Amino acid sequence: MLSEPREAGPTTALMRKAYARWAPVYDVVYDKLTEPAARDAVEAALVGGRRILEAGVGTGLSLGYYPADAEVYGVDLSEDMLRRANRKVARRGLSHVKGLQVMDVCRLGYADASFDAVVAQFLITLVPDPEGALDEFLRVLKPGGMIVLANHFGQADGTVARVEEIVAPLCSKIGWSSDFKAARIEAWARAKGVTFIGLKPTFPGGFFKILRMQKPG
Repeated sequence: MLSEPREAGPTTALMRKAYARWAPVYDVVYDKLTEPAARDAVEAALVGGRRILEAGVGTGLSLGYYPADAEVYGVDLSEDMLRRANRKVARRGLSHVKGLQVMDVCRLGYADASFDAVVAQFLITLVPDPEGALDEFLRVLKPGGMIVLANHFGQADGTVARVEEIVAPLCSKIGWSSDFKAARIEAWARAKGVTFIGLKPTFPGGFFKILRMQKPG
């Protein structure tokens, strides 16, 4: 069975339906907007090594940003998204992509300590159980491995935070949760003994951020 969500959120069934609707237009809507953040996330992940898991790989927008000597595996809940990712891999000859599978990020089908880094782009605020997903990322990481999240995280306080609270319902419709704070992930890291390296603002204007954490060596 799937892990019980720790906060109310979308179910995996609802997420599959939403992704099926988004799949045909996802690249058009998100490609240029998210490219700088995706490139920054890839760069951060490669610091940890070359064997990478892309959790929530979607249509594979970031797969072409990895170097030829990388070994990249991707998982996603949506078959519709992965069909497009597979076509992209074949069309572009991305031989460093070793496998793309339908998989729930809260129940990864990989052995412990399988990867040098786990990258999740625009995913963690959408899954029903963010902490459960992070637990799985940590499990499949080698000692010293990196967790890299590219996402929009809401401001903790101030004027921007109040504005974000007002627009939160609109942001949720396009997959960005302004009421999800990075402090929630930092609390998870403290509880698990994971080093919270920090947040790096990225395009556009710091709206997206790259969050990095490291598993104890």
